[in-house]
Amino acid sequence: MDISSSTLEGVKEVLGTTLGIQDRVSSLEASTPLFGSMPELDSLAVVELAAALEERFDFVIDDSDFTGDIFETVGSLAEFVQRSATGPQPV
Repeated sequence: MDISSSTLEGVKEVLGTTLGIQDRVSSLEASTPLFGSMPELDSLAVVELAAALEERFDFVIDDSDFTGDIFETVGSLAEFVQRSATGPQPV
C-alpha cells in the first residue's frame, strides 16, 4: 500500500506531540524504527499514541488489529492508520 504524504506527516506530528519529540519529527522517515528503538515509545506511550491517532484520523482501532507489527516503523504505523481510517479496501 502506498502511504499518502498527508497520512505520513500526520502520523509524524502525532508521534512528536504524544512522545514529546517535536524537535526530532523532521528527521523521522517511513523507515525509522519505532518500538524497541525509540525509548520514548514504551507500553504506556503506545496506548496514548493509539488514542491520539484515533482522535486525529477519526477511526477506532479494533483490538484484533492492534499488534506489535504496526509499531515496527513510522511507515508501518502510517500504513495501519491509512488502512484503518479509510476502511477496508476492495480486493
